[in-house]
Amino acid sequence: MESPTGRNKELSPEDSPVGAGGAGWCAQLVIGLQSWLSYDGDPLYGQKRQEGSATVFPLLEERKFDERNSAGLPAAVPDARANHLKTLSVPQGQFALARYPRLKAVALRAWDAADEYLLQRLAEEQLPGATASVLVLNDGFGALCVALARHRPQLLSDSHLAQQGALENFRNNDLDPADLRLLNSLQEPDGKTNLLLVKIPKRLAFLEDQLYRIRPHLHARAQILGAGMVKDIHNSTLQLFERIIGPTSTSLAKKRARLVFCQFDEGNDPGQSPYPTEYRLENSSYRLCNHANVFSRESLDIGTRLFLDHIAASEAPRRIADLGCGNGVIGIVAAERNPAAELFFVDESFMAVGSARANFAAAFGSERKARFQVGDGLADVEQDSLDLVLNNPPFHRERALDEGAPGRMFDQSEAALKGGGELWVVGNRHLNHHAKLKRLFGKCETVASNRKFVVLKAVKG
Repeated sequence: MESPTGRNKELSPEDSPVGAGGAGWCAQLVIGLQSWLSYDGDPLYGQKRQEGSATVFPLLEERKFDERNSAGLPAAVPDARANHLKTLSVPQGQFALARYPRLKAVALRAWDAADEYLLQRLAEEQLPGATASVLVLNDGFGALCVALARHRPQLLSDSHLAQQGALENFRNNDLDPADLRLLNSLQEPDGKTNLLLVKIPKRLAFLEDQLYRIRPHLHARAQILGAGMVKDIHNSTLQLFERIIGPTSTSLAKKRARLVFCQFDEGNDPGQSPYPTEYRLENSSYRLCNHANVFSRESLDIGTRLFLDHIAASEAPRRIADLGCGNGVIGIVAAERNPAAELFFVDESFMAVGSARANFAAAFGSERKARFQVGDGLADVEQDSLDLVLNNPPFHRERALDEGAPGRMFDQSEAALKGGGELWVVGNRHLNHHAKLKRLFGKCETVASNRKFVVLKAVKG
């Protein structure tokens, strides 16, 4: 689990203890072009000027990659735009960053105003110190860790893709990935932390779980800063910091971002963490364990309920994958109805796969074997090896829209399925999965639908 370069990771038992649309796009493009044409400068290419009929950016002149800033880090990357890299300019230096995985047609920033605000504040306070032990939580694409690379930070994340994005951005900036210690959300950091940086996650339950887990690893004089967009920081967010860690305050808003300041109170007793939680699966004897960052952790979601009603039974020795498995409920029901099948559970969330492993063990004990993997979907699965893929694809990563996720999963499924193998998908009607599947597989059948969700089947020819 500690390897900074591994792509997909098998989740070991100790890491997952049981009980522990088109018109909108066009409008955005027009607005973006208007904004660019009216802008006099660019953070990467400099102040633009006219030379005759040509618009010139002086910093587009060829740069040597070994140029360094005052922090001893790369100053710029010459072909940043061509490679979907964008430049983050902060007091710590200039850094070429990209989202991960990269989308072919869209290059979005790999940081937000909260990252900028936090890095600015750290520079003003001359943090981190030379010997600081830095722990970063939920750094979506590695912007914070790249900027603080010389302090050899630890990055704790529930997202495999976020970890891989941070590693890629280290390489984009000619930094050594070995200087970044990766931890998943079910692991503990090394030693005592004296600088804790928290990007506020989407799920309040996940933040609560993280604060409980991190509290025992804080140095007595630890400095704790959180960062997020104003719309994502509520009274309930601050109350969690105050109740679990200590006295908490906030900054003024800047570019719609806000910082959270928290003082560690060693004498505070927040009690026991309420996570993981569980619920009973309706119309069954299964009780499902759910770690704090698992989708629909309190009850069965409507789309999955519709999906479960249509999972077919078979006595054939099939190979079935629960792709984007969450707590594993889809794969568990498939295993029950396919007693001779071999099950494979995969998700990019460590907490999801940990929950799925615990739930499968509780349902079938040690007699039934299954594989569990944290990774980028079926990217590393052998081609033409699966008989059935069951998929409830996400379309968000934290608060960021990830419209490419379903398409990547569909492509991976088509490659991994045998001839005649089937991909079953459940999703919101408005996501138009039917059109994507038809283009990829040649045809797509509607198995079931209601007002909001649709179950689709595509067969590999």
